[in-house]
Amino acid sequence: MSLYNVPILLKRILLVVFITLSCKAASAQIGIYDTLQIRAIVYEGDTIILSTLSNIYVYAQLTDAQKRAIAAYNRLRNAVYVTYPFARKSGILMNDINDKLRSINDNTLRKRYINSREKELKKEFTTPLTNLSVYQGKILMKLINRETGDNCYEIIKEYKSGLTARIYQTVAFFFDTNLKQSYNSNDEDRAIERIVQEVQRLYGYTEISKHSSL
Repeated sequence: MSLYNVPILLKRILLVVFITLSCKAASAQIGIYDTLQIRAIVYEGDTIILSTLSNIYVYAQLTDAQKRAIAAYNRLRNAVYVTYPFARKSGILMNDINDKLRSINDNTLRKRYINSREKELKKEFTTPLTNLSVYQGKILMKLINRETGDNCYEIIKEYKSGLTARIYQTVAFFFDTNLKQSYNSNDEDRAIERIVQEVQRLYGYTEISKHSSL
């Protein structure tokens, strides 16, 4: 074979190899990775590729007003978490006493019954207050109102005497708080109510409140 015929022979060999590989590829079984599946959406008759982009986080410097608002909310949340268990125990006790007092019309018998449970009242009222701040005490009084439907002034007035209640009211005034704390879950105390429900879900408390706004 002359050197002149080598390129022609090489071309023929390459052609045969190409045809052979093409036939094998055509007859080969399609693999699981030969097709890529993508999500799509039909929009106004047109099929468009659908993909979900990664989250984009935008951070900004808090203003002084926002910082104060966050600090105030955290303070309130802490106060509710600390005082709600006391308010709940007090509410259960006082609701029970109030239910019993409804069936006692004689003043002497009422006072005798109240005196018989005075130790329980002192335990629920006095002991927690010694370890609370003034702000926490104010929140506690609101929560007792929530649980019983009565403010602390009316409760003390009912259980002891009007004079005793006025004395407690005067002491509370000097500590920058008020025994006549109202509770409105739909207005000024909406944040407190939201936190109370958070505490109830967290610890599995059932609702015992007798407040008309709930």
